[in-house]
Amino acid sequence: MFNSFVDGTKSGIEMTAVCNATGLMPQSDGLHFPPATRFELADICKPKSEGGTLEKEGVTEVTSSVYRDGTDVPHHLALGTYVVFEGDTDYARRCFKEYAMLPDKSGKYAALYRPIHMIGLELGISVASCALRHEPTGAPTGFRSDVVATAKTPLKAGTMLDGEGGFCVWGKQTPADVSLSRGLLPLGLAHDVKLKNDVVEGQALKWSDVEYDATDIAVKVRREMEAAFGRPNAATAAS
Repeated sequence: MFNSFVDGTKSGIEMTAVCNATGLMPQSDGLHFPPATRFELADICKPKSEGGTLEKEGVTEVTSSVYRDGTDVPHHLALGTYVVFEGDTDYARRCFKEYAMLPDKSGKYAALYRPIHMIGLELGISVASCALRHEPTGAPTGFRSDVVATAKTPLKAGTMLDGEGGFCVWGKQTPADVSLSRGLLPLGLAHDVKLKNDVVEGQALKWSDVEYDATDIAVKVRREMEAAFGRPNAATAAS
């Protein structure tokens, strides 16, 4: 599990859940992990058209707590959470400073963050809320984002994939329509399956690249979901 944090898989899974529950979208090439201090969040996590790094507005991104040379980013949010949003009125933008938010240089965008993420405490509350009050913390409203198996290194035909956190693949956030149209293999089904084809480093694996059991319950559920969201032949597609 630790490896899935380090290689970016965990971030892809979390941001996919956010997209599918909130209506946000993944960027066309997934997460880019730009390094950022908490004071730079609003300048970096805004659209490129506004001087930031995002492909467009309304997308997900995760910032890195280390620079590309491996040195630590000061004031990073390795254990925190944040959201960057645009103020669409002068009043809203004035509130950025009045409420001690972190605005960008233009004052048009601001970041709201929490330095810690207490998952051990929060999870219990979410489970209890769902079980006792039937109130989930979040639920999907559509299939907007997917996490696809992506080769960590060049892989040869015959290789047995070792799934999340393993040596072979990592999970890359990908727009769901791209995943479906290209027949990409979801990360969750890239464990204990054999490669049929050679793949290069960085290549997104396809269903057709692996030998899988079409009768497996997880495979059947995934294929049914694919059929429901735009691939009418997915449920019966051959390997």
